Amino acid sequence: MKKIIIVIIILAAAVMGFVWWRKPSGKTVFESPSNQTANPASKEGNNMKIESQAFKDGENIPAKYTCDGEGVNPPLEFGNVPAEAKSLALIMDDPDAPGKTWTHWLVWNIDPAVSRIAENSVPEGAMQGQASSGQNNYGGPCPPSGTHRYYFKVYALDAKLDIPSYSDQAALEQAMDGHIIGQAELVGLYSRQ
Repeated sequence: MKKIIIVIIILAAAVMGFVWWRKPSGKTVFESPSNQTANPASKEGNNMKIESQAFKDGENIPAKYTCDGEGVNPPLEFGNVPAEAKSLALIMDDPDAPGKTWTHWLVWNIDPAVSRIAENSVPEGAMQGQASSGQNNYGGPCPPSGTHRYYFKVYALDAKLDIPSYSDQAALEQAMDGHIIGQAELVGLYSRQ
């Protein structure tokens, strides 16, 4: 009888040891938003969307919205914004610019009920920040060489932001830290060749 109990204890210990060894560590590796190529919304488990009638994700941005055309912002549409959002923020940047990421457009305190930004417009009540050009407006793609990727990133926030209009991308991202409850991105391509 003692031998059976000892065998049972040994088997139970072996099974528990195996289960413990196979248990995942629980660690999660996060990428910075500027290094992500896939839609970050899908990685974070939400289904927020950003789209444009002017171009599809991964396709070329029409010249009209660049320095070779009218240089106005393309139309953008948002979907599946979390119900608890208090504001939206938008960042458009180019990680392929020489030297560092070039910020083309910053907009925040967009009313979460806004589902569309029309071509050549800014939602009423929203604030525009300082782009890398030093201007507080949309700056169209104008790559010096090659094909660049332009990321249009929308963030749903649980608060309105109290930052000045001279805030740049780093200041906006710092203000958003801890307040992002949903996000999505749209990538457009442009080359002047």
